[in-house]
Amino acid sequence: MTKPFTIVGLGEAVFDVFPDKEVLGGTSLNVAVQAHQLQLPLGGRGVLLSRIGNDDLGKRLQNEFDDRDLPLEFVQVDQEKPTGQVLVSFIEGAPSYEIVQDTAWDFLKFTEHEADLAAVCDAVSFGSMSQRHPVSHEATQAFLSEASKALKIFDVNLRMDLFTRQILDEGCRVANLVKLNDEEIGTVASLLDLPSGNASEQSEAICEKYDLEGVVFTRGKRGTAAFTSKGWVEGASACFPLAENADSVGAGDACTAALLTARLLGRSWQNSLDMANQHGAFVASQPGATPNLPPEILELFKLLED
Repeated sequence: MTKPFTIVGLGEAVFDVFPDKEVLGGTSLNVAVQAHQLQLPLGGRGVLLSRIGNDDLGKRLQNEFDDRDLPLEFVQVDQEKPTGQVLVSFIEGAPSYEIVQDTAWDFLKFTEHEADLAAVCDAVSFGSMSQRHPVSHEATQAFLSEASKALKIFDVNLRMDLFTRQILDEGCRVANLVKLNDEEIGTVASLLDLPSGNASEQSEAICEKYDLEGVVFTRGKRGTAAFTSKGWVEGASACFPLAENADSVGAGDACTAALLTARLLGRSWQNSLDMANQHGAFVASQPGATPNLPPEILELFKLLED
């Protein structure tokens, strides 16, 4: 019997503001929600560690978490700063984002309460964007230092210039896995003084420079691949029928949740990437970043054995 795992989404909690609706979002929140759905049948949990405002959106987030039986004990409430928002628009079907600054998650605190979580968590996803403010940057690094036994994935997110070379370098140094996409890898390679080349060569260079277990490379509809000790591994492609008003927001975060779950379960890289593609493809077929998962997705973690 596999022990129950705790997977932490560390960073931003926001509402994605679409032209016609507001839905829960943010990389760390998405990972935590999706990981919780995957972990619950296994006896584990996904936990969001973030900070929200004492405002209408913050109360709505708490209500939605309560309605879905999601853990709230590590969601801090700021009495002054507002809940984060991301303004989402679409250009030729691809989402574009404007991240509102100076919000509650920029002021994440690290106390003994958060240290207790760090001591017991099995995996943690953290990003570059959620460290844009010195306060949240310090709290994030403190948590990662305490989470010495956790599998750590650094989710590179190069949006609105909310990143620095220092943040990228620190993230790669503390992580076991680094995740980025085909639009980010060239910039990351340049900032980290890595040689030029194609995506596979640059992923290999990042992996070798920082002694990583793997560099995970997301490519939209082409699915997820990774450079690992086994070389370049391609996940099997996946596709689901599109629901009404489907969008691709959160698909990459679903990949992260599935990948961490699979790696904690001891699955091979091929098996892990196949699962990540299945989970990401399902989320991309639905509206919003945190849809409820159908039985066929949950069943993957029983059926796709090595």
